[in-house]
Amino acid sequence: MEHPRWDAGELTVGQVAARSGVAVSALHFYEAKGLIRSRRTAGNQRRYTRDVLRRVAFIRVSQRVGLPLSQIREALARLPDERTPTRMDWARLSASWRSELDARIEQLQRLRDDLTDCIGCGCLSLSRCRLSNLYDRLGEQGPGPRRLLTETAASAAPAGEPDACDGDQCG
Repeated sequence: MEHPRWDAGELTVGQVAARSGVAVSALHFYEAKGLIRSRRTAGNQRRYTRDVLRRVAFIRVSQRVGLPLSQIREALARLPDERTPTRMDWARLSASWRSELDARIEQLQRLRDDLTDCIGCGCLSLSRCRLSNLYDRLGEQGPGPRRLLTETAASAAPAGEPDACDGDQCG
């Protein structure tokens, strides 16, 4: 694939894919989700403005840190159209995600630290399992792995309840 000239106003989908390292199908997906835009030529071929390269990089970095596409789309919607996002744009947008990312990092560190005692609830460590849920009391708080979704595993246990499973009462 021939590299586009640096001053080329528009790029083909193949040029964007080659330059960004993203598959053509991913570019089509991003476009369908409203993350990037193209125009169509008379021959119905996609053409992208050069700023789409920075937007694709932004999308990839945002996905890498675990942000859902809906949040990425909201962030990109706050940027002016047809303009490459600047360092200041990135700083403003990423600052709004800082607390969420900090909470996610804390949760991953807790999970990592607990893996020495538990293998993810198979459960081969019933006497020490932090995920045990005696009489399914955590089901009252909502669906999913409640202890993994809360701030700390200890705060999810009802007061006075043991943390360990009692035989077949786990779950």
